[in-house]
Amino acid sequence: MTFTSFKNARIVRSGWLDEGGRRLDCNPYMSGAQEARDALRRLNVRKDALRTLTKGYAGGIYNGPMFKRNYVESPEHGVPFISSGTLLLADLSTLSLLRAKDAKSSRLSYLRLRPGMTMISCSGTIGRMSYVRPDMAGVWSSQDVLKVVPDPDAIQPGYLHAFLSSRYGVPLVVSGTYGAIIQHIEPEHIADLPVPRFDIPTEHEIASKVDAAARARAEAVESLREAANRLYKRLGLKQPTPVASLPKPDVAMVSSEVFKDRGDAYYYSARNSESRIALDGATENHQLGEIAEVFIPGIFKRLYASDPQFGSPYITGGDVFELAPTSDKYLMKRVAAEYGLLLRKGMIVVQEAGQLGGLIGRSVMVGSYLDGFSCSNNMIRIVPEDDSDVGYLFTLLSSEHGVRLLSREAAGSSIPHTDEQRVKRIQVPWPSRTDREYIGAPAIRARELRDQACVWEREARDMLEARVLGEK
Repeated sequence: MTFTSFKNARIVRSGWLDEGGRRLDCNPYMSGAQEARDALRRLNVRKDALRTLTKGYAGGIYNGPMFKRNYVESPEHGVPFISSGTLLLADLSTLSLLRAKDAKSSRLSYLRLRPGMTMISCSGTIGRMSYVRPDMAGVWSSQDVLKVVPDPDAIQPGYLHAFLSSRYGVPLVVSGTYGAIIQHIEPEHIADLPVPRFDIPTEHEIASKVDAAARARAEAVESLREAANRLYKRLGLKQPTPVASLPKPDVAMVSSEVFKDRGDAYYYSARNSESRIALDGATENHQLGEIAEVFIPGIFKRLYASDPQFGSPYITGGDVFELAPTSDKYLMKRVAAEYGLLLRKGMIVVQEAGQLGGLIGRSVMVGSYLDGFSCSNNMIRIVPEDDSDVGYLFTLLSSEHGVRLLSREAAGSSIPHTDEQRVKRIQVPWPSRTDREYIGAPAIRARELRDQACVWEREARDMLEARVLGEK
């Protein structure tokens, strides 16, 4: 067996050992960090250590202490809480609520996020990054999220984020990873990371694109709220009762005629019955399968293409809820087409498997960014007959009432799954075309804003990476 027989093998220069702190594990040498350092070293511009460009608590690079997480269900007594597993979510409305008394204490108050920060996952999957947007002000973060707080007098926050999240920044960040089972990085591991400094117009242009993307995503959140408000007002829907306020124990009485269709208690729970009654009283109802194509792809063997031109980027049902999903796996086009796995603009995809109370029953609109991706068979595909109804149907299905009625169709003791035929039979309110367009317009606007944000963010990184390579 020769050296080239090993897929994950690399010859390490002796000089790299000195630069890597004489570490003898693979992480510092397999991440691409040494190649990134070499590229930056060849770049004829000033490089500043990251710690000289930050300010604030602990110098502006910190994670936080370990602490007991006391969660509450009422927004009145809690604050949204981001962890390393949720920092990339596009929709933060489902975040757990950390008890406000704990969050605002002197011990944890500095974990509050503010626009312009860069968040980096520092435990588990290392190096996932997100830029703190205006709509995230007032959200708290866990100790598993590293916060980088730029000094605006030394560097523009958007430019710093573009570099850290680029193909030169990420390898440098993850190269400091340590730990055999659960991987970690600490603030001191990235404090001396070199940040290239270009002329002011270049840095400003890059930063402007990142900030524009952040504002677009914040505006998208407001647009979705507006769509939800229009839905409730135009259809006269009653706001759903918070789960914490529902009666306990949750006891329901149903007729034998109804019970023979489903025998599990959750299906008839107070929350689901309330939502069914609310939608039944709104307006004329139609079965979902009558107004849209509804299907769940079959189980398939994941055959990946070695050459991206013969495949489509493959993402899971969890990835689709992120701000800008990416993948280095390309599912063969033949497999994607045969099983109906390709996502197309105008689709609505719904998580059909998982734990109740998690992502199951939650929806995502497919826009131009996700168009062409292939996605797991664990997502229900809903394609409205008329493209103008996409916004309305998404707003309805993503509302709390909609999520409840979708998730209650799942069945299974360990990992619940949803049956395609049952989803098709769900009765949904179907008002006039004028009302549907009025309700759905802000949701379509939100989809466009999120797609544009992905474009601007990618352009910012491309521009920075081109400058590092010496291109204009």
